[in-house]
Parts: sequence; structure tokens; C-alpha cells
Amino acid sequence: MSALPQIILICCAVSATAQSLQLPPRATNAPGGIAFARQLEPLAFTARETAVSSAVLAGNIPGFLRHFCPVSVTNTADGVTNVATFFAAPDYLAVGADADYFFTPISPATAQQLADTLDCALPTRKMSDAIYAAAEVKLAPSPISPTAAMTTVPIFEHINELIHTQRVAQLAAHPLGALVAGDKKDVVISARLATSPRKVAIYGWHQTNGIAIQPLFLGHTAAWVDYSHGIRLVSQTIIVNGQTNTIPQVLADPKLCGLISDEGVITNSRYATNLLAPPPAEVVNLPWPKGFSPGSHPGELVREIRLPDEIRLLINAPADNGTTSNRPVELIFYALPNGNTIEQTIGKTLQPGDDWHFDIQHIGAQTRWLRQVITNRTLVVVYLEAGMKSWPAWRKKNDDRRLAQIVTGVRGIFPATNTEVVLAGHSGGGSLIFGYLNAVDTIPDWIKRIAFLDSDYAYDTTHHTDKLRHWLSSSPENHLCVLAYQDYLARLNGQPFVSEAGGTWGRSHVLLNDLGGQFPFNSQTNNELEQFTTTNNQIEFLLKENPEAKILHTVQVERNGFIQSLLSGTAAEGKGYEYLGPRAYSAFIEAK
Repeated sequence: MSALPQIILICCAVSATAQSLQLPPRATNAPGGIAFARQLEPLAFTARETAVSSAVLAGNIPGFLRHFCPVSVTNTADGVTNVATFFAAPDYLAVGADADYFFTPISPATAQQLADTLDCALPTRKMSDAIYAAAEVKLAPSPISPTAAMTTVPIFEHINELIHTQRVAQLAAHPLGALVAGDKKDVVISARLATSPRKVAIYGWHQTNGIAIQPLFLGHTAAWVDYSHGIRLVSQTIIVNGQTNTIPQVLADPKLCGLISDEGVITNSRYATNLLAPPPAEVVNLPWPKGFSPGSHPGELVREIRLPDEIRLLINAPADNGTTSNRPVELIFYALPNGNTIEQTIGKTLQPGDDWHFDIQHIGAQTRWLRQVITNRTLVVVYLEAGMKSWPAWRKKNDDRRLAQIVTGVRGIFPATNTEVVLAGHSGGGSLIFGYLNAVDTIPDWIKRIAFLDSDYAYDTTHHTDKLRHWLSSSPENHLCVLAYQDYLARLNGQPFVSEAGGTWGRSHVLLNDLGGQFPFNSQTNNELEQFTTTNNQIEFLLKENPEAKILHTVQVERNGFIQSLLSGTAAEGKGYEYLGPRAYSAFIEAK
């Protein structure tokens, strides 16, 4: 249906006239709007939502939607006049090309997921009015008599054709990219959602006299999606009195909220992304989206994603995706160690002339072993490789917010209601995890495990402790696993290479002490392995003493470390394998 998706990233450089989305090029083989609509027709509701989200994240949207339009607003508070400019998409969300695009009504949950990935927001009622007032092109609404068919794709197509006919008539005077309004109702943010959290708020569909057909309405559930609904993306960035601000901050400010809200302060300016329960007769875990192809190992599918900012991803999934048994997806993000490629990290049997890096991780074989043990979930591994083969180096050149966008975007490929995430990494890969923590205000509830495989060098009490404490205390199902060794004693060519405080041994003890004030730990030492575990097995530190001054950096991973990081705190921990023992996964190493 389309080329492999790339995560859509927003450009933060704001001018006084516009803001652009930095999108990957639309694939030459991506379906146009009409063809895409035909693909949606046979799909059940959740599958349809997933297909739309995947198409958008793959860059299959018209070129004119990539450049936002400025909308100016003013208000007076406490005798002070405030002036602001926000940036709105020129029309509603659509899939396809400039010459053939299809407006895609979707649920507020899916719309919010896309907005989160794109660093965007959904508008308020006042913003909808302001967009209509500023619109260069004002189309007349095309309502139909309400019937059960109004939520079906054929009706979406019919209305799309009517809107397209209107728009084509004005192209000579107003080319694509001009701000358009009147063709759809807006899915909006409202203060009333605080008391109706599982509803969708709709408003607008302005007539040519400026009066909206649809007053603010919250009578439908969040799963109601009909032909009249449109998703207008608005940049999170807003310029207020010459200063850069964000939509949530302005809505929460009593003195500034009047710029974009006619309901006063709105403290929660987004929809929850878990609003949708799948229809009762629908299988939760959908077949893998298109774009996966057979991997080199039997029974595995892979999907490669190359991002423009020197990031390469490889998603590895079992060919048996658990559809028949309704298994949830456990999506494991594995950030590569410094100096390794994805292929080296996956591992294989060494052949003469092969690079030694192919034999130090074996995440591929350890994953195959785990799939034999973890049978109630479908394990999918996302390998993340930085262009410089170093996540710390990549982060020095790039914004941490990009990491949050990548995680959210890749998760969006899979069913949102049934996909949980693990963040894991070895060596410099831990830097990606801490970059992600820097980028989010709170760790999302869909992240269920964080694992540092000798990789917590970048841990910082000021920036990370409270977020980890809050996440761990929010649910006993959230697990933290930390593996490290006494690295400051190790010698390379007779010389130490990390300090006592700066290596993972030192940083792990700082993290352990920071958490110890809230979470009581039990401790024991066996065979020079210090083990610190909370009473509920939610948190585990395994710290290897090193009296022989060995370099055990990769040994911790090679000797079942990835297996340990995934099974820590579960009933399967230590069964069929031993951490730092012989390779339990040897039979699963690929020979190639």
C-alpha cells in the first residue's frame, strides 16, 4: 500500500507567517485518496483507525497540508491587550496526493495520538471560529439526512467528492495551501470534557454567513465517527506578545487563555488516547500492517524505517502475530550500544573474517528464546541505530523531543488499545532512554518496563528520579531492571577507563539510593552478584562485583542479560536460564 513509514517530525522554527511539518517524501507507490478509501471500505472500525494512522505516519498526505497557516487572535485581560498567532493546517486531515486526497474522519483518540506524534494539538471552539474568520476559502457545508450510513466509508467518499468539487472551482483564485474552512465540523478540545471524558466534542461547520451549524456538542461517545467530522491539526507552538509559548500553557493561564478559549481556563487540553474499547466481536490484536516482509530467520517478519535525521530502525515481529489467541503486543525498543550496527546486535554464528561484534549481543537469539517462554504476549523488538553508532553523540546534535516522537510514532503502527512498551538499551543505548525521559513530563502508562543493561551512565537525580518514582508508584505492573558491574575496577591495557562515580556501578548505586527512600529493598550477595529487589519484585538491581578487574561490559548482555531484563520480577525469572551463566539461547543463534 505504501513504502515503509518514516516518523513524521515537526520543525520548531517559527516565522511570523507560517510553520511547516518536516515530512518524509510521499512514496511514489502510495495509494491516492480514492484508492485508499476503497481499501478502508471492508475494514472494521479499529482496523480502519489503524490504517489511517499508519498512512499518515508513512507520509501519505497531500503536499499542501505540510505547511501551516498563521491565524491571529487578540484578547484583553486586566486592562492588557494580548496579541497571539497560532498555526493551523490549511484544511482537514487527508490521505493521498494534492490531485487526489481523501478526508479521513477518525476518533479523537487516534487524532490525539497523531497530534502527539506531530507536536500538534486539536483546536478549541474559539480557535475554530478564528480559523473560519481567517480562512481565505470559505466553503458551504454539505449536510445529508442522518442515517445509519453516515458513519460508513462510502458516505465519507460521497461527501469527499462534494467538497472536492467545491474546492476545485476556487483553485485558480485560491491554490492549494490557502486556509480553507466550512467543509467539516471540528473535533475540538473543551473544558466540558473534564466531566465527560469518554465523549467527543464537536463544533463548527460554519455556513457562509459565519454561523456554525453545529454548536458545541458532547452527546456522542468517543467511538462515534461520522462523515461530517474533520481533524484540524494545530501546531503546539503559539506566539504570544512576541514570545514563543505552547497551546497547553496558554489554555492553562488565566490571563492568556481568552486568546484561544471562550470557556475560560482549560487545564487538560488533550483527549486520552485509550478511550476506545474495540467492538465486542472484533479481535483485539489485528494482523500486522502492510510493510512487513519475511526476515532472514524462518518465522520472522521485519520492517525497516530510515529517518532523515540519521536514525535507522528495524522492527522484528513473529510471523504468528497472535491474532487467533488475542495476545497483546509487547513492543520492545532496544537502543543499540555504541559502535554496533543492527545486524551485529541481532547476532549470528561467526564465520571466518566476520567482525567480532556479531558475537557479543545475540539479541535476535535471545528474543527467539523469550518467544518460547512468554506465550501470553506477542514480542516485537524495535532495534534503534544512530547514524554515528552512538546515541550520546546523536543527542548532542539533536533535540530529545525527537526520541519521544519516534517511540510514540512506532507504537502507533500497532493497535493502540493493546500494545505495551518496553524501553531497553545497552551501553550508550541507555542515553536514548534518558533522552526520552527528558522529553516527557511523565512516563506514559503504556510503558510497562524500563531496562538498563549496563547503560545508566546518564542517570541524573535532578531530572530523572521523580519521573521514575511516579511511574513506579502509579502501577505495580511497571518494572525497572538495572544490570551493572564494578566497572571502575576494570582495566583496559592496564588502565582504568571509568571513574568510580561516573561508571554504571556508581550511577546504579546513586539510582538505588534515590529510589530506596520510597521503595524498600531486600538485598543479598551470591557468587559476587549483589541483588537488590523490592518486596513486590517490581524493581531489581543486579550488580556484579569485579575483584579480578575484568571488562564485563558486553558479557552481561551475552550471558542471558537481555532475557533477564525482560523476565525480571516475573514468575519466569531464572527458569531455564541463569543470568551470567552459559548461553541459554545457543540453539536459536542464526547461522548465516
